[in-house]
Amino acid sequence: MSEQHTYRVIVRGTWDALTDEARQRLRAEADEHGMLSMRFTEEGSLSYEPSPLKHFSMRYVVVGDADDGEEMAAAIAEDRAETALRGLGYGFRDLRSTVTDLNTMKVTVKRASRR
Repeated sequence: MSEQHTYRVIVRGTWDALTDEARQRLRAEADEHGMLSMRFTEEGSLSYEPSPLKHFSMRYVVVGDADDGEEMAAAIAEDRAETALRGLGYGFRDLRSTVTDLNTMKVTVKRASRR
């Protein structure tokens, strides 16, 4: 069995062919999906600007085999995004992902300067 890695995936896309009802719902719920609500979660965190309704992003945590890598993590997150958005009745297009492998990320600690 392969080592498990944790990936943070940002899926970005463009709203497409939204119905009037969907636009009204997105604008009414905009406060729940703003900058302060952005979190990386397994079920995803949707964020967007209500005006104009053009682009959105969803943040996911994906845990998977290190051997499967970032491409698989991106595919899983995009599939989750498609399922969630279709379930909500929102039209979208042009999904693309950015993946960060938390297990291979280097953390740089800045030391306070001495005088």
